[in-house]
Amino acid sequence: MIFIALSPILWLIVALTVMHMSAWKACSIALLVAWAASLGVYGMTLIHATEATLEGAALACWPILLVIIAAIFTYNLSLHTKSMDTIKQMLTSVSSDKRVLILLIGWGFGSFLEGMAGFGTAVAIPAGMLAGLGISPLLAASVCLIANSVPTAYGSIGIPLVTLGSVTGVPSSQLALYTALQLAPLSLLCPFIMTIVTGKSLKALNGMISYCLAAGLGFLLPELVVAAFLGPELAVIAGSIGTMGAIVLCAKAFPQHDPAYAMNVLGDAPAVDARKGLLAWLPFILIFVFLLVTSKLVPVLHDPLNLIKTSVLIYDGAGGAPYTFTWVATPGVLIFLAAFLGGHMQGAGMGEMLSVLKTTIINLRFTIVTIITVIATAKVMGYAGMTFDIATTAVAATGTLYPTIAAFIGSIGTFITGSATSSCVLFGKLQTDSAVAIGASEAGQAWLAAANATGACAGKMISPQSIAIAVGAIGVKGCDSKLLSFAVKIYVPFIIIMGAIVYFGFAYLE
Repeated sequence: MIFIALSPILWLIVALTVMHMSAWKACSIALLVAWAASLGVYGMTLIHATEATLEGAALACWPILLVIIAAIFTYNLSLHTKSMDTIKQMLTSVSSDKRVLILLIGWGFGSFLEGMAGFGTAVAIPAGMLAGLGISPLLAASVCLIANSVPTAYGSIGIPLVTLGSVTGVPSSQLALYTALQLAPLSLLCPFIMTIVTGKSLKALNGMISYCLAAGLGFLLPELVVAAFLGPELAVIAGSIGTMGAIVLCAKAFPQHDPAYAMNVLGDAPAVDARKGLLAWLPFILIFVFLLVTSKLVPVLHDPLNLIKTSVLIYDGAGGAPYTFTWVATPGVLIFLAAFLGGHMQGAGMGEMLSVLKTTIINLRFTIVTIITVIATAKVMGYAGMTFDIATTAVAATGTLYPTIAAFIGSIGTFITGSATSSCVLFGKLQTDSAVAIGASEAGQAWLAAANATGACAGKMISPQSIAIAVGAIGVKGCDSKLLSFAVKIYVPFIIIMGAIVYFGFAYLE
């Protein structure tokens, strides 16, 4: 029976890692496998299987795909208006030290891109920028893979955790805080690891301790505060702004002049004036402002906007509940508004912006199919009882030690799919079902659900999709195996640390 329950997941493992099948094809077939198992073995009716699939499609389209398309559109529009060139120029003017630039662009700006857009942009853009500055392409890709691990859970305006909350029923704000706490040690460690990797020795930390500590704390503290009071949408964006600010302040207060890491990155480019810089960042600033003023911190806007919604009962079987479409106070709508306003201020006409949007949707067509089918698969598995059977078996095998492998399971989901969102969809319910099976309290259930997102961060480093994006960004063919071998060396200690954090944190909560 457990083999049947696992069949969609086993198929994805084989299809994506052995057969190297496209994700959209593999996930589409996984949905058919889930249908076959639910109808043929689990006794699910055809109507209920259809309803479960439709509910999954609804969740995929609103709000998940809405956010993804809006976020990528904002980034593509910044490329179209050339504002991204201005942003790059501003970043590279901070320092000529290789280590500082890697922290600023790979860790700080990479986290910002992950928080705003996700889906590979946080590896591709910083890695390409660093390689373009003359840094070794393999080094550029390696440090960006490390940097992309921690913020992955909050990618694309917090959509992995928002989705995890939808799948598990745990408030996304609670998941955001627990995930930030679980990732806290790694948030502090990542800048140190990136610096050591840059110099291939602990000696690279000479003169950089203050930078690394500031970069870690500058990221962690804002992330924790925002996660605790606002939820997942702005947590990593706040962290990235905090860490970039901290690195810039360190560069001004403690400039580095070590000739071993000196680079000529400024050239003859003129300094960016304040107005031009503000205009370049404007769409991203507006996103931050719009999400902030419509959050719970501003109830005069938050409360009435959240009343503009429609609830529809899609799945009417056991465990089904009305699905709610929030039409205005949802991140995707606010991101689109910010993008169009920002693009207009940057001089783009409506026709140009709609053309960029059309191109964005066309380029994301396979991602759209992947997200819809993987979420539909998870819904069918959940309602049919397949996820519950997997959880029961996992708990039977590990007992009260289950929390030690919770993050590992989340990492497998991201390794398979390349997406923290997909990992949360596939295994989120499994985590809470497992928590219930070992008698966990509601807090314990939320902690293990968050562990799935935490593990997804580690899995992002070794995901074939992430490796492929990094290789494409640096333009060096045939280095996939080298990057994977490097990433595994970081992944293993990360996942061991995560296992210990989740276990002891769970024991404390219980």
